[in-house]
Amino acid sequence: MSQSLSRALTILVLLGEDSHSLDQLAAHLGVHKSTVLRLLQTMEAQRFVTHDSHHRYVLGSRLFELANHALEQRDVRTLARPHLSALNAATGQTVHLAVYESGEALYIDKIDATQSVRMYSRVGRPAPLHCTAVGKVLVSGLPRAEWRAVAERLDYHPFTDRTITTPERYLEELEKVAAQGYAEDHEEHESFVNCVGVPVRDGTGAVVAALSMSVPDLLLDHEQVLAELPRVRAAAEAVSAELGWHPGRSATKG
Repeated sequence: MSQSLSRALTILVLLGEDSHSLDQLAAHLGVHKSTVLRLLQTMEAQRFVTHDSHHRYVLGSRLFELANHALEQRDVRTLARPHLSALNAATGQTVHLAVYESGEALYIDKIDATQSVRMYSRVGRPAPLHCTAVGKVLVSGLPRAEWRAVAERLDYHPFTDRTITTPERYLEELEKVAAQGYAEDHEEHESFVNCVGVPVRDGTGAVVAALSMSVPDLLLDHEQVLAELPRVRAAAEAVSAELGWHPGRSATKG
């Protein structure tokens, strides 16, 4: 690597931590200020850095553009697959990945349970928004201003006697999901099947997918499925981290 490139990259790393003056950058690099100034002028011309009225340098807009392009190019299904596989191997249960598209929750990946029990779900098939964990997670991740419109257009088909059947009850459920950070399907879509789902976020904190684990009652009861929530959440957080999300950052609010 050329010396100039190495110094330029070091400057970007330093500015990623905090703003710096020319003197501070020169001291850190151990070179004369004129050398650093030439680098900064070249980088500023390309919008990689900029400086404020106090002549302190900060990262420029070009870096944010590149970061956004990089995140857009990362396919959530491809990134999530190893984490879905690890969760499936650790629990032996069916795991799903779903996204919100054209007003529907669509399964985009699924790994079946290691035992012979199979779920109704299938990749490419919509998941009912009112009675699946992934559906609830994805709708709760929308701006709150959109919740009622979604709730009022749904067909509240009663798949089981536990299925939510009214817009008002659904809105209450969305508030609960948003507050606790996960959703449940307690035998609401399929009798004797329990599910927990959690959000997958991108670098802005927006919910871009939902990750869930589904288990028939004959394998694990409701409380046992809830006990697996930390594992499901850890898998979703690992995918989110690959998409640029950091838990300490404030999520996008509706």
